[in-house]
Amino acid sequence: MRILVLDTIHGGKIIARALLERGYLVEMVDVYRGKEGISPRSAERSDYDLVIAPVHLYPGYPLLRSIPAPAVTHHQAVRWVMGRELPSPLVEITGARGKTTTAHALAHLMKGPGVLHTSMGTVSFPGKNLHGHDGITPASLIKAASAAHTVGGWMIAEISLGFIGAGQLGILTSGDTYRFAGGEKDALGEKLRSGSLLPRIITPPGTVLGGNTVPADDIASVDGDVCRYTWEGIRGKFSNPLLETEAYRNPIALAAAAACIMGLDPSPLSTFSSLKGRMAFSWHGDTAVVDDSNSGTCALTAREAIRFARRASGFRGPLTLVIGKEDGAICEGFPAEDIVGVVQSERPDNVILVGQGYDTHIFSSLQNDLHIEWCNSLAEGEALALKEAKGRMVVLAVKTWR
Repeated sequence: MRILVLDTIHGGKIIARALLERGYLVEMVDVYRGKEGISPRSAERSDYDLVIAPVHLYPGYPLLRSIPAPAVTHHQAVRWVMGRELPSPLVEITGARGKTTTAHALAHLMKGPGVLHTSMGTVSFPGKNLHGHDGITPASLIKAASAAHTVGGWMIAEISLGFIGAGQLGILTSGDTYRFAGGEKDALGEKLRSGSLLPRIITPPGTVLGGNTVPADDIASVDGDVCRYTWEGIRGKFSNPLLETEAYRNPIALAAAAACIMGLDPSPLSTFSSLKGRMAFSWHGDTAVVDDSNSGTCALTAREAIRFARRASGFRGPLTLVIGKEDGAICEGFPAEDIVGVVQSERPDNVILVGQGYDTHIFSSLQNDLHIEWCNSLAEGEALALKEAKGRMVVLAVKTWR
């Protein structure tokens, strides 16, 4: 079989290498940069039995139209590559936000050997040893799943833009959606379509999506800092102050529901603690800091972080907000209009804007009310805020891989 893999920078090379090792004839086209593999013209003149394309590629990309061969997504190809040698159980997690927190909460309940694969890195349990940061493209699961299968363990995997469809359980962490693939596809619709082969998908509380989906609150419901759960003989409750924070409420409820379906008691989630970059609260001397900078940071989470900082610190002010988007391959941006909306609604005393590409004129209307500074990275913004904000609150709300 002769296979063409489109896109080399979002895991395509990993997929191509795995197929080459299995004896297939494989060629690649670097559809975004044109730096690796063969040229589109060479590919167009060749014959292929299969085309593998990333789900985010524009459907009108010329090679998808000109090559008369069936096409599958990277997600589907990874399911094929992984074959039957899978970790068990395998839990797949996708969604616009909350993936990493949900994955860590569920891993908090797991017993024995296993692998937790998230945007924070690939970690083996029970020793919690870090084995690198391979990202959350579909192809990144191949290596992690092999390691989990080798030790006869479980795997919890965070995946961008959809499910592989090879696991025993899927978790959709958010019902939020957006357009992608040149505006031709809907993110939520694609995630649900990709999960059609999974036995069951747990969805956020209050969602009604049909098919193989089950809303988390059919199993685990939250009231204040208490979560109550019941499912096929597993019944109980636990409390955790994080449940009163929006950034953790749904992830913990999703993890509790998943645990019940897997036959696990979720009560140890009472000891689950906040993650770095996920609404983590700390003191730097007499300065209170809330760090909510991650790939899912948005206007909603920024507002929640500011309100949490004021509540947890007991301060009324002043507050320095570090906000924006670091350069990097994050599908969703952090629009300037959203940042302006956060500033106008939450009224920080100082703003440090992180990232390139923001039109400074958009912020001119705010200049009379507060001090705004610009920098290039989260690290720079944090250092500047801590230097200037002694005895204050600092909120870090920068969209970044972490």
